[in-house]
Amino acid sequence: DIMPAYHFHEFHATRVHATPERITRALHEVTPSEIRLFSLLTWLRSPSLRGLRERAARAERPILTIMTGGGFMPLAEEPDREIVLGTIGRFWADSTLRVATPGEFLAFDRPNWAKAAINFRIENEAGGWCRVTTETRIVGTDDDARRRFAPYWRVIYPGSALIRATWLDAVKRRAERTAIGAGAFGESRRRET
Repeated sequence: DIMPAYHFHEFHATRVHATPERITRALHEVTPSEIRLFSLLTWLRSPSLRGLRERAARAERPILTIMTGGGFMPLAEEPDREIVLGTIGRFWADSTLRVATPGEFLAFDRPNWAKAAINFRIENEAGGWCRVTTETRIVGTDDDARRRFAPYWRVIYPGSALIRATWLDAVKRRAERTAIGAGAFGESRRRET
């Protein structure tokens, strides 16, 4: 609903053997150090030594907390079902722009900018499993922004896709570890491993 039309996107999914509540908690608790190659890949995308030191210092803070403190804003949340964050930037020039409300994000249309939205969605499946997906959508506010973003996207997409896939892996590990520690699903998980 927030960004039905877009110019660039990526989509990733995994199955998690945990309740939606545990998965939501894991989404809110996963730190950059749990996401393989996160620091390296984000540094390659925006290579400033100061930024690397800052990222290292924040490595044990939850990634969603870091994102909302660093340019992303919460756009929507349906508890235990979906989280949506957004940002506006000239990403090809390592520049972001803050807006105050989700309404301002939706209405923003100044030329030569791009808007990006990322979501995490949890869908119940049978047998105590959930399907967890993440999708990133980007829309350029005009033709110039789309032209500038396209080569940037081609360069960063492989790393971005790897971050998203390993982010879901980190959520899965944390949610299933929490579920086993609490006894939920414990016997079936022990038999699987």
